[in-house]
Amino acid sequence: MYELIVIGGGPAGMLGAATAGKNGLKVALLEKNDALGKKLYITGSGRCNVTNSGIIDDFPKSVVSNGKFMYSAFAAFSNLQLINLMVSLGVKVKVERNSRVFPASDRSADIVGALHKHLLENQVEIRLNTGVREILVKDRQVCGVVLKDGSLIKGSKVILAVGGRLLQSDWFDRRRVQNGKEARAQHCRAAPSPGTFNNG
Repeated sequence: MYELIVIGGGPAGMLGAATAGKNGLKVALLEKNDALGKKLYITGSGRCNVTNSGIIDDFPKSVVSNGKFMYSAFAAFSNLQLINLMVSLGVKVKVERNSRVFPASDRSADIVGALHKHLLENQVEIRLNTGVREILVKDRQVCGVVLKDGSLIKGSKVILAVGGRLLQSDWFDRRRVQNGKEARAQHCRAAPSPGTFNNG
């Protein structure tokens, strides 16, 4: 049984899983694709715009909608902390026009590789080609997930880090949450809209 199951092997899922592992939790990271960070490879035209080196107080202004909602997240793990993490994992970075931060190599693969290294260093179990069908809940407590092949993985906590939509095929129309009495509640969603920064 895992203390934490992270669904989604993008940057949020990888960082969340690695951080939990670093804090001593037994963690499984589940990714439906055959590799981690697939969308990271295409960000910044294949160069990966890691973050922005500007003042953190200006970040909420660059969020398309409801930037104030994101302020606590920016404060909890800042752009400078992310830069320092990348450097500690062996990725040199550079700052370009409009304070955009890229790997010095101009290779998204270096960022994906660094995050993968971060996972391994913190004993996270990585499961690729592992799609999740349902999150199981019993007596109002998460108790695991059901995979698309019908198998069960037990866990006391779940982080759902499946991201947003880049392609129509990337978007899940619904996710089911099942409790011990077989009743199902739908994971509701609003119409997707961009949430990335507009830093030029």
